[in-house]
Amino acid sequence: MATKKVLVVFGATGVQGGSVVKAVLGDPKMRDSWTVRGVTRDVSKPSAKALENLGAETVAADLNDVSTLKNAMKGAYGVFAVTNYWESRSAEVEIKQGKAMADAAKEAGVQHFVFSSLLNVTALSGGKLAHVKHFDSKAAIEAYTRSIGIPASFFLPGFYMSNLPGKMLRQLPPNNDWTLGLPIPTSARVPLLDTEKDTGTFVKGILLNREKALGKRIYGATDYYTVAEIVKQFQEQYPEAGKTAKAVELPPQVFKGILAKAGTPEESAEELLENMQLMDLFGYYGGADLTESHSVLVDKLTTWKEYMAKSEAFASLK
Repeated sequence: MATKKVLVVFGATGVQGGSVVKAVLGDPKMRDSWTVRGVTRDVSKPSAKALENLGAETVAADLNDVSTLKNAMKGAYGVFAVTNYWESRSAEVEIKQGKAMADAAKEAGVQHFVFSSLLNVTALSGGKLAHVKHFDSKAAIEAYTRSIGIPASFFLPGFYMSNLPGKMLRQLPPNNDWTLGLPIPTSARVPLLDTEKDTGTFVKGILLNREKALGKRIYGATDYYTVAEIVKQFQEQYPEAGKTAKAVELPPQVFKGILAKAGTPEESAEELLENMQLMDLFGYYGGADLTESHSVLVDKLTTWKEYMAKSEAFASLK
């Protein structure tokens, strides 16, 4: 019997990593030839036990402790690596963690390193949007990974659909009209991703089409939707609630003021504003077409309408 390929998944109890674990272990054919080692900081937590119930091995590791990374990757064929800028709000910390994972993967002889990356917005915008640190830091990790010559692919997650229902697309006083207010024109194109489900859909496709995906950026989005289209499809899905639904372009200071009221620090509010402005001014993916990225897929992606239909925030509208 052939030895199964070991896939090490970092952030296995998080949204992206958890999606990868479920996609691989939820596919009977992949389970025949792959095994999953989920990496988390505490293997005793219920979320880690839930991974074990799915059929994953769990191992404890800390992105700030190189020795634990080496242990986690022993014997690995593939690795899904993800970092979290918002945990430390430090690009320096995130870059150090990402480089450590890449180095450990090289030392372990990993055959396919898949990193959750993003574009360098400062470079893409010619310095006009110079504060989107959580993009630039991941781009720096990608550049380093390429420079050390390990076999790698780069998954670039789109705009989380989960940001919309009941959060950005919500009822506002005085009339409780459903409103999507963003600091960009309603014609701006947003690349939507059902992150909880379709991160795994993309990474599964990357793993199964290794030769096609090596060295490539795989843009992780179902499609581009304009802000106006997002609301229009909401109206079609929920005609009664959608009668007064609208898309609104907010002035930048109003958008930052909303974030400030929610407790967001000024520096982070500016970063999130520029993150939104990126989509209108330069394109979230720099205007890239999604066709080549979709060519690695073996399973169907979730549309915005399908996501709305399963959203708890919209459950009362059915």
